[in-house]
Amino acid sequence: MKRFAIAMVAVMALVVVAARPASAQNIRWGVGAGLLMPMGNYGDADKLGFTGGLGGTYTLPGGVGIRADVTYGTTKEKSGVTPHSTKIFGGMASVVYAFGTAGPKPYVMGGLGLSNVKFDVGGTSASETKIAFGFGAGVSLPMGTGGSRLFAETRYTSVSMSGSSLNFLPIVVGISFGK
Repeated sequence: MKRFAIAMVAVMALVVVAARPASAQNIRWGVGAGLLMPMGNYGDADKLGFTGGLGGTYTLPGGVGIRADVTYGTTKEKSGVTPHSTKIFGGMASVVYAFGTAGPKPYVMGGLGLSNVKFDVGGTSASETKIAFGFGAGVSLPMGTGGSRLFAETRYTSVSMSGSSLNFLPIVVGISFGK
């Protein structure tokens, strides 16, 4: 898990460093937190949990951006299910398209990444690092006269696990700053 975390931070730093010489003014940083809603089989066993993350978006002309983010989420069992916890740590690179140039900006996104999913059951744990994909939408709202924006977003995410997939919907609110 530590090697995975270091690799994800390194990939994100590489994306940011590679984009920086072209135009550092076009990077928007963000941090957010919210609810993690398990879906499918995952939703049958686990209840609503917590998620948080941070990321950066490099904006290209025409409303298109390249986004890299790192997220962490955790859920616990529903009542009547064997006591356990599920922890998800992942990173994703996405393409983002924002509509409009001023005021409230709706946007859509889709991308690929890696997620480490760790299950803890009765003192025994197992984890898998697998490919994930996600797609979703959000809206960002200006906050005052500076470059800060409040955002709310959701992204259907699916992690390809051995034999099945782990599907969830994070519902996140946060703040972003930069251009």
